[in-house]
Amino acid sequence: MAARNAADLPRSIVPLTLPAAPDTRSLAAFRAACPAVLARPDRSGLTRPEDWATPCEAAQSATSPTAFFSAHFTAVRLGDGKGFATGYFEPEIAASRTPGPGYATPLYRRPPDLVEADLGLFRPEWRGRTLRGQIKGQKITPYPTRKAIAEGALAGQRLELAWAADANAAFFLEIQGSGRLRLPDGTIMRIGYDSQNGRDYVAIGRVLRDQGKLEPPISMSSILDWLRSHPVEAPAIRAANPSQIFFRELTGLSPEQGPIGALGHPLTPRVSAAVDPAFTPYGAPLLVTRPGEPVMLQIAADTGGAIRGPGRIDMFRGPSPLDSGAAASEAGNLASSIDITLLLPNAAAARLQDKAR
Repeated sequence: MAARNAADLPRSIVPLTLPAAPDTRSLAAFRAACPAVLARPDRSGLTRPEDWATPCEAAQSATSPTAFFSAHFTAVRLGDGKGFATGYFEPEIAASRTPGPGYATPLYRRPPDLVEADLGLFRPEWRGRTLRGQIKGQKITPYPTRKAIAEGALAGQRLELAWAADANAAFFLEIQGSGRLRLPDGTIMRIGYDSQNGRDYVAIGRVLRDQGKLEPPISMSSILDWLRSHPVEAPAIRAANPSQIFFRELTGLSPEQGPIGALGHPLTPRVSAAVDPAFTPYGAPLLVTRPGEPVMLQIAADTGGAIRGPGRIDMFRGPSPLDSGAAASEAGNLASSIDITLLLPNAAAARLQDKAR
């Protein structure tokens, strides 16, 4: 039977070897995670809220990431420590708050009839799984697909948050989960993930490959180029991904801050990472090594629809225009196998060792 969470996987204590010069923002990113990890259950089964009390208190006055993480965390390998990494970023695209010539693709707010059910409340083996749909009569039914929404399933409900200039750019902004909308007057509107229609994510790059329309290596850039050069076929390809993301406007953020992650605070470029919380505790520091590169220290602060399973990680690289920019380029080139080590609070690691004896 497949592992339901990290508690079902073999674990081993390994030497803790931090980067020679870890990003100093890692301490601030960890501090920002503390209010959430001290208050919420850990779906991975590896930690308890009280395990974080000592490191969170010490983090308030810590100045050296190396000294802090070395003193308060134990390195733990789940399974063989192998995983897979990708990158994501906060794309900037052209949009308008109102529809008009050149702005025809809606970006939607969360619909009021979208309901969520925590399946873990019904069966322990379903812990961490969420059902999304809508109530019809006395039953929860699936929410409309991307195709149905594009064909008008939400029309007339005044759910449009903004209108994008390019349907393909809007599609990729959804995949990234947040974005910066460059409005006609030059100002920037920030939007972030608010919910999803409950449909499984389907990678359209794989669809294009399977249909013989694109050959590997396939990237965001090559997919975007194909969609733009095939405007008649593009809607059907986009619709092959039935998942639809709903947004909310983000206010009060400085340009230097990232979007709001799953823990409710701004993400830190090059430090924050999205994980599967069933296998990686939120707030946990992670040591990630890509082939031929130095180890990177990341903080688990977000999640995503395609981030599933042990060792799966998506590293946030920062803001960037969709079609250019360092963050977009770097995010697109991060996909690779990795070695990953989880850092657990000493109290949690000690308890896990006691259980293993």
